Amino acid sequence: MPEPDSPLDLKGKFLIAMPSMGDPRFETSVIYMCDHSEKGAMGLIVNKPLRQGSFRGLCEQLSIEYSSGREVPILFGGPVETSRGFVLHSSDFVSENSTQIVGTTLSLTSTRDVIESLAKGENPSHAGLFMGYSGWGAGQIEAEILRNGWLTVDADEALVLDSNHDGKWQAALDLLGINALLLSSDAGHA
Repeated sequence: MPEPDSPLDLKGKFLIAMPSMGDPRFETSVIYMCDHSEKGAMGLIVNKPLRQGSFRGLCEQLSIEYSSGREVPILFGGPVETSRGFVLHSSDFVSENSTQIVGTTLSLTSTRDVIESLAKGENPSHAGLFMGYSGWGAGQIEAEILRNGWLTVDADEALVLDSNHDGKWQAALDLLGINALLLSSDAGHA
């Protein structure tokens, strides 16, 4: 836990939506934080698969030859720039356009080359495609955490790209030893 005067660093952490979250876009969300600085924060919702579309269909739409038979999950990453895609993936795919998430074994790529590699059945070995992202301006996420909107915990990287999307919220709470049924939407103050 950071010292009282030190800045909160959320990179590589999960944000877990509290029941008091007033925004339905984030209800029961687990967000993997890709970046966080004094300028703001960026993360991807890892447990909200899109019910329409497929990786194969996306490849066809982008005129990318799809020969792998591989299905990559497509998820709602957040409400910002929802027509823009991001691939969060294992670091066995490296491109000049990839950014490794500091302190983790995951990377983020938002260019066509990673989709072409996945369509051919090549690396990365683990990946999720996210439409849009979750973003906050300077100090905004810190204020939401103080208002009891989010819990934070070190991310379990295996859980980030796990395909059991329905179970991720409780699995993230399990990292804190919390049963969802015991959560209150009211913040306690000493």
